[in-house]
Amino acid sequence: MLNPNLPESELLKSLLQPLLDDFNYWFDRSATLLETEEIGFMSGEQQSDLLARVKQAQQEVRAAQALFQATGGQVGIETTILMPWHRLLAECWQVSARFRTWHSGKPGK
Repeated sequence: MLNPNLPESELLKSLLQPLLDDFNYWFDRSATLLETEEIGFMSGEQQSDLLARVKQAQQEVRAAQALFQATGGQVGIETTILMPWHRLLAECWQVSARFRTWHSGKPGK
């Protein structure tokens, strides 16, 4: 539960920093999957497009983290920025789950 007695900047740090770290972690995992595996149910173009969007989001998240750290956690991020990252991660999670199911059903696996 959130502590209502935390100063606003501390509350922002306690919420935003872990969220940005999570975005970084999941975008890194998604990029690794898309760079190292052939996703059989996606065309090469679809896979490349998704990878490009993930790489763009990684740069945006890192920029937001750098700004957040440079200001000592004094700036927030608009939800209009966060929501596209969240939607992209949801898309990546769907691809990953489908890939695991598809990959585990292949003969010899």
